[in-house]
Amino acid sequence: MFKTSEKEKAQVASRPVRVGLIGAGKFGSMFLAQVPTTDGLTVSVIADLSTDRARESCRNVGWSEAQIDRVRFVNDAMSLIDSSDVDVVIEATGHPAAGIRHARATIAARKHIVMVNVEADVLAGPLLAREAKEAGVVYTLAYGDQPALVCEMVEWARNCGFEVVAAGKGTRYLPSFHASTPDDVWKNRGVNPEDAAKGGMNAQMFNSFIDGTKAAIEMAAVANATGLTPAPTGLAFPPAAADDLVNVLNEKTLHHRGQVEVVSSVERDGSVIPGNLRWGVYVVFEAPNDYSMRCFREYGVKTDESGKLAALYRPFHLIGLELNVSIFAAALRNESTGGPEGFVADVVATAKRDIAAGEVLDGEGGYLVWGKLMPAAQSLAQGALPIGLASRWKVVRPVKQGAVLTWDDVEVDEDDDAYQYRCAMEREFGLEPQLA
Repeated sequence: MFKTSEKEKAQVASRPVRVGLIGAGKFGSMFLAQVPTTDGLTVSVIADLSTDRARESCRNVGWSEAQIDRVRFVNDAMSLIDSSDVDVVIEATGHPAAGIRHARATIAARKHIVMVNVEADVLAGPLLAREAKEAGVVYTLAYGDQPALVCEMVEWARNCGFEVVAAGKGTRYLPSFHASTPDDVWKNRGVNPEDAAKGGMNAQMFNSFIDGTKAAIEMAAVANATGLTPAPTGLAFPPAAADDLVNVLNEKTLHHRGQVEVVSSVERDGSVIPGNLRWGVYVVFEAPNDYSMRCFREYGVKTDESGKLAALYRPFHLIGLELNVSIFAAALRNESTGGPEGFVADVVATAKRDIAAGEVLDGEGGYLVWGKLMPAAQSLAQGALPIGLASRWKVVRPVKQGAVLTWDDVEVDEDDDAYQYRCAMEREFGLEPQLA
């Protein structure tokens, strides 16, 4: 856990870390809620397509008008990035193409970037992280979001000398959810549609959490940051209680050791599992020797029948409320809270239903495709279409329900800058040896 030293406290007391926020949605609002009570940090600029909405977000989280007046509100992210009073940029748009553009501009401006936009990270994060390293700045996943918290647990286990058997997160999952559309999302999520409307909840965005896409994206980010790998068939979403992880995720059930996996908070009949991990993260690890196993017993660690496997879990994550950890780590120590080290896993567009030639893809959480986790080598071999580019492009031949879309299935816009950068990332990392 990040602990500020006395020297660092003195540093931020004399000049607080200056932050620019791109995207004042839910994640951004949760971060903003903590700013007034955080010493050593100030928000200089907020960029959002609607500056009025961004101001209202500040009011909604309790900012005074005086605090709001001290911030510049712009609708142009590039002007925020170019601002001389910004040390760290937070990219919280959730839009893959925009995220890549903003990250590259931030890196070119020699500023640190906290990549809340995990969609962009999974599309081309390995190359972005390499650019940042070469520029001497930090590219980091966002602490508080589940990928960074999983990375922290994996690092803890490895630093302690334990082999990581599995790591991941929890979610609410049923197989039928892969076909979920924005029309079904509130029923599948268990939310009253009227409450969703009052809360301004975006149906397509929330549907990406339901249909499996977001889980795949987050586990790809973990895989690329840690070297853990997905099963060839993707996520299995086994039902599991938090205290039963070692019995659900072991050599008998996993495809391989060192696997990323998401556990479901409900049984396949939809019944809720008591003590589930819907909002949490976990790591399953193995004792390296008999003495360590004995220590497990002596200190009340719950293990599998062999006594070798144990699990550590955190039952919740606080998303943007915890983001300051990443900001201070980058600004004060030039450290990340997790980020891609290689191209290990990918998330590919998969048909929710039969798709006819001529239909136009509508992106993650939409009506046509969901994102499936896949080993990167397998994705490249198949010529699979990344979920981050499965938007606004026309399908040129029929695709059956459940099939993975390929580049040949769509009319590629070769002038698209996100497409070009993805191709550059594939060229750079596609033939490299993967992490051990």
